[in-house]
Amino acid sequence: MNEIIYALDLFGVAVLAISGSLAARGKGIDLFGVIVLAFVTAVGGGTFRDLVLGNTPVFWVKDTVYIFIVLALSSMTVVFANHIQRKRQWLLYMDALGLATFNLIGIQVAQGTGASPTICIMMGVMTGTVGGMIRDVLTNDIPLILREDLYAITAISGGLGYFLLSHWFSHEVVIPATMAITFLFRVIAIRWHLSLPTFALKN
Repeated sequence: MNEIIYALDLFGVAVLAISGSLAARGKGIDLFGVIVLAFVTAVGGGTFRDLVLGNTPVFWVKDTVYIFIVLALSSMTVVFANHIQRKRQWLLYMDALGLATFNLIGIQVAQGTGASPTICIMMGVMTGTVGGMIRDVLTNDIPLILREDLYAITAISGGLGYFLLSHWFSHEVVIPATMAITFLFRVIAIRWHLSLPTFALKN
């Protein structure tokens, strides 16, 4: 199971590296800037989590495979940007799987430090969303998590499911179930354009 989660983690990093690279289009950003955007998008959430929890050196310093994946995928995205852009809808679904994976890993890493369920759920959300927030800030966009899109809510749902299911089932059941909850909620939000109400003041 750990090997599967590790493979999915690398997959999630690859997807977010592509997402970060695509965000550079039309922004006047050079190749080095593309790599920087890809890197912060892909590993920003996990880095934030490790720093908050005191897990240092952070995960990509211990395992440089993450760095090489970001370099490879950001370079590939620059070359094949037009083709990848046409598959953007599929990228959203792959991103949903990445969110589900990062959310689970964030929860488990925090749980390993003895953190409370509330902090574990928060670390799951942060692992899955902070990288995208940094990407959006650097490209002068409103972060996705702050818009009306159901993104963080799906991660919170997965986290709640993790701890509820843990009372009755083994980890072999809880782990895939948690990922399924997060992934399916996110896919439903994408497919049917579900959102929370926006905040607006009446004139």
